[in-house]
Amino acid sequence: MRADRAAPSPADDVVTASVTVGGTPEPADLDVLGALSALDRRECSSVELVESCLARIGARNGAPSHDGDPASVNAWARVYPEQARAAARAADERRSPAAVEGDGPPPPLCGLPVGLQDLVGAAGFPLTASSRVPIPVPETDSTIWRRLRSAGAVLLGHLHTHEFGVGATTDQVGNPWDLARSAGGSAGGAAAALAASMVAAAAGPDTYGSLRIPAALCGVSAIKPTRGAVPLDGVLPVIPPVEDAGPMARTVADCALLHQVLTGMAAPRPLRALPLAGRTIGRSPRTALFSFDADVADAYESACGRCEELGATVVTVEPPAPLDILEDYLTVFGAEIVEAHRPYETYADLYRPALRGMLAENAGRPVPRDVLAAAARRRDEVVHGWMEWFGTHDVLALIEPTVAVVAPIRGGGYRRFGTELRLGWLTHYWNWTGFPVVSFPAGVGGRSELPVGVSLIGPGGCDLELLGAAITLQESIGLRSPAPL
Repeated sequence: MRADRAAPSPADDVVTASVTVGGTPEPADLDVLGALSALDRRECSSVELVESCLARIGARNGAPSHDGDPASVNAWARVYPEQARAAARAADERRSPAAVEGDGPPPPLCGLPVGLQDLVGAAGFPLTASSRVPIPVPETDSTIWRRLRSAGAVLLGHLHTHEFGVGATTDQVGNPWDLARSAGGSAGGAAAALAASMVAAAAGPDTYGSLRIPAALCGVSAIKPTRGAVPLDGVLPVIPPVEDAGPMARTVADCALLHQVLTGMAAPRPLRALPLAGRTIGRSPRTALFSFDADVADAYESACGRCEELGATVVTVEPPAPLDILEDYLTVFGAEIVEAHRPYETYADLYRPALRGMLAENAGRPVPRDVLAAAARRRDEVVHGWMEWFGTHDVLALIEPTVAVVAPIRGGGYRRFGTELRLGWLTHYWNWTGFPVVSFPAGVGGRSELPVGVSLIGPGGCDLELLGAAITLQESIGLRSPAPL
């Protein structure tokens, strides 16, 4: 990020309250900042918070299963109640006056229950990628879980993903807004668990929109950080050259705190909102490539109008680089996915049909090195074009819908690969560039009564600036939650 694009510092002596989601009769209803505040004020203990989340899972998750059923959310691949209770007891001890006096303040997430996408390793806990293919139990923590654990987080369980993260749906998971609808993917379990108030925070990788797609379809928030900001060791690979990892939570303010932890930032703390007055927001030129559901189009226009109400100037952007890179993306995808699954070649019959067929098809047509090299050169040109453009234009961020449609009817994603590629029409481009993207709810469609998401995109390195701007916009738009299941 250029020096004249300084982000709001988390070290500044300021605090922003998270957006209110509703009343908080139970600890499980608290968002991240709300839960940490309640723990700090001793209004609840970590044990009580964990027990509330476990009770909520029992009440709203439905029958847990590999394939799911039409009557269940089925967000969790596995829940670890005894381990979570033990970790919560340890967190409460760390928060005791004696411990604080002797060891200083507790770590920033001390006692907060979190979920991990079933691609993120934690030592000694099973990892299955929501697949029947056998995967060794990790012996070491991924950096993602190590940083969350070091910050005091409590692992509640692993959340369902599209098999091995290779898809924009998670068809074994039901959307809490309408169980007949898709929760999106690949991190559909995480988004569904957040929307149903089973847990306040989750983390996982984003390759085609894996965090942002389900966040938009389930009405929660997520950030895909700048490429490389969050290490991917200990995460089952999907497409490493275009892969990032980050947090998902109900609010952008929550994501901002989690982002600081996951990126290894010293002294994480709540991030202040960034005023939009006097700033310029660019309409993403990629919106001209696609048609949108009416509810999506309305919410997008409303979000742009809200930017103007907050004092920003919203401008049309002339693209500085090619806007259609899907062919190159799929070329890299085809080569990388075959390599990622070589360790499981002898278990091909255990994959779901979509992934099994896709792997067989790509293994049968290897990508020549010169083709991959040409795709890499074109990607560099796209990244350079946009970085140069951001460097010479005084534009805070681009804004675009996160997904072109509201949550589609659930099913089909495991029968044939590519049936829901449209869910990532917008998101995959920013995986290609490696730029940070914050996705957050822009309202609920008046026709569909389903949530719609918008995204703010900026150049590499401006994650905190984007988060600050998104906090401001989210506080102005507000949040809605699905009716209790």
